[in-house]
Amino acid sequence: MKHLCVIFDLDGTLVDSERLCNQAFIDLLPFIHESVESLILRYRGRKLALILADIEKRYGEKLPIDFEATYRHRVDELFEFYLQPIPGVPEMLKTLEYPVCIASSAPIAKIRKALSVTGLSHYFGNRLFSSYEVGSWKPHPGLFLYAASKMGFSLESCVVIEDSDVGIQAAHSAGIYALKYCHEEEVEAENNVFSDMKYLAKRLDKIYLMKCDRSSIFNNI
Repeated sequence: MKHLCVIFDLDGTLVDSERLCNQAFIDLLPFIHESVESLILRYRGRKLALILADIEKRYGEKLPIDFEATYRHRVDELFEFYLQPIPGVPEMLKTLEYPVCIASSAPIAKIRKALSVTGLSHYFGNRLFSSYEVGSWKPHPGLFLYAASKMGFSLESCVVIEDSDVGIQAAHSAGIYALKYCHEEEVEAENNVFSDMKYLAKRLDKIYLMKCDRSSIFNNI
């Protein structure tokens, strides 16, 4: 294993769950008349409590006190039947030569369910870190700081893979280099943005070599 820890986000990065998570809102709340795509753009990477508060405010509707449990049950059902890995992820993980973990805003139970349904569990084992166990949600850096510490890596020896702006912001606040995965309909405009998981390993190899060269320079000063 090369000395570079890859910290993956889950939803929208490893598993194609954003559409299902937002479809659950449409299924359960008939007053929502927006498209799934619109909800994804608004809520990608956000904490569920903040999403629910925003829905109440925007639509002027008070959600039932047990709505979160109802919502999570519906998401669980959709995951069971429809959840798939992001294209290229299984192939990428199979060849990756770096230690990996997941740092997600989702509860541990949802993380495990998503990995089990998509057949990705064995790549991560128990190296799963949730905002719910840390008490810190993106864009705050606490979750990534915790993941790096638990994995035993310095921040300089980590790379975060995210699909949301709040996740990228959290990584930058933590002092961790980040790559943003964007979907095909989005435009790649920056060097740290990519749209094909098949090429992630090559991007990581370049980052690893860059970090090794930098470390060598400093060690020789």
